[in-house]
Amino acid sequence: MSGHSKWHNIQAKKGKTDAARGAAFTKLGREIAVAAKGNPNPDTNSKLADVIAKAKAANMPNDTIKRSIAKAAGELAGKDYKELTYEGYGVGGAAVIIKTLTDNVNRTAGDVRSAMAKCGGQMGNTGCVSYMFDNKGVFVIEKTVALDEDTMMEYCLETEAEDYTDEEDVYQVFTTPEKWSETRRYFESKGVTFLEAEIKMIPQNYITLSGEKLEQFEKMLERLNELDDVQDVYHNVELPEEDEE
Repeated sequence: MSGHSKWHNIQAKKGKTDAARGAAFTKLGREIAVAAKGNPNPDTNSKLADVIAKAKAANMPNDTIKRSIAKAAGELAGKDYKELTYEGYGVGGAAVIIKTLTDNVNRTAGDVRSAMAKCGGQMGNTGCVSYMFDNKGVFVIEKTVALDEDTMMEYCLETEAEDYTDEEDVYQVFTTPEKWSETRRYFESKGVTFLEAEIKMIPQNYITLSGEKLEQFEKMLERLNELDDVQDVYHNVELPEEDEE
């Protein structure tokens, strides 16, 4: 698993502009509201608790989280949101997976198809690229004096984590999706906070693009991430560190 999830990706996220950060909070807010629909109590709604942990790791303010939960009983009460995943290709044979949350399937499919086509990409059939990725729970945790390597190794053994890596100032812990919530609760019980906490698609191998192809691919990512219905975009392209999403 070493090298599959790169810490510079997280560092780049920290450097996003205020506008980009606001857009990310909007997407997380919708995810929280949908998870809270029918049960706004994270103590008895494990899915909501998981999304809140993801939002806190992204530095989403507590007041914003509370407002998002409140939306579940308000503006989203009459809407039926679906989680849909699209797969396809970018220029140079790049593999792309797009996770969406939508109340209008036709609109979302059309928007995703258009964003990809305008930048030399194309949507594919279900399963066309997902076999190139592993679905993993990921935690990025800052090293501290109290949380040394021996302690982290003990925690990983206790939670039966699949793997962990030691990268400069952070640890990365990998779990199966099924063990992610349990592992999150364990770490929280130990007072551990997360720099990243989510289940994500991690490519088994990366490819490189350069010149015009790289620019075209980055433009496609930008278009996809600007779509309101798109929650996450995963791909197997090794982007320059300053541009990594």
